[in-house]
Amino acid sequence: MLQVEQLSQYYGSSHTLRGVSLSLDKGECLTLLGRNGVGKTTLLKCLMGVLPVAQGRVVFNGRDITRLAPHERARLGIAYVPQGREIFARLTVEENLLMGMATRSGRNAARIDGEVYELFPVLKEMLRRRGGDLSGGQQQQLAIARALLARPRLIILDEPTEGIQPSIIKDIERVIRLLRQRGDIAVLLCEQYFDFARALADKFVVLSRGEVVAGGAPELMDGEDVRRHLAV
Repeated sequence: MLQVEQLSQYYGSSHTLRGVSLSLDKGECLTLLGRNGVGKTTLLKCLMGVLPVAQGRVVFNGRDITRLAPHERARLGIAYVPQGREIFARLTVEENLLMGMATRSGRNAARIDGEVYELFPVLKEMLRRRGGDLSGGQQQQLAIARALLARPRLIILDEPTEGIQPSIIKDIERVIRLLRQRGDIAVLLCEQYFDFARALADKFVVLSRGEVVAGGAPELMDGEDVRRHLAV
């Protein structure tokens, strides 16, 4: 589904990504690990088209999307939940959810799927509340629900547990598990919370100084080489 081939990116004279390669298939969860500042968010922004790619290719469902704009990637079925959630604070929960359906067309383009409320019941109770009035955990649930309403084939999650209370982390873990079990969506999870990432991973990649330094099956995540690159 997703292939990233020898991707490089620069910030001024700084080489922020160095020949990064990875792949992800439908129904899989790939966890992206690494310390702060090693290029994880930069990589995700390149995959979404927010940042340009200097060298390399991004291929999605057999199509080279390296030069496509973010909105074109969204139409192809890629959804992005950025670090910090970035919901619309002045819009209501319902209006935020409707924004997630901007790429859809036809009769159901303005009808919120009931499955979203099954995944995140709290949102149905807060439809008329402004997004900015929600707690951080509720905003994160809203951001993920908004992305899912685009009916993506690939969802990219950047640090979904950051600043979130444990009970809501469990809810987010449950939702990601359900998405994996459904088998029709791929999940790229960038995460600092190691136990959360390990519990969900079908495979993993570790970045250090913009390079892939480790990766493979989840049972390898406890290896000394992986721990060394994640230690603060």
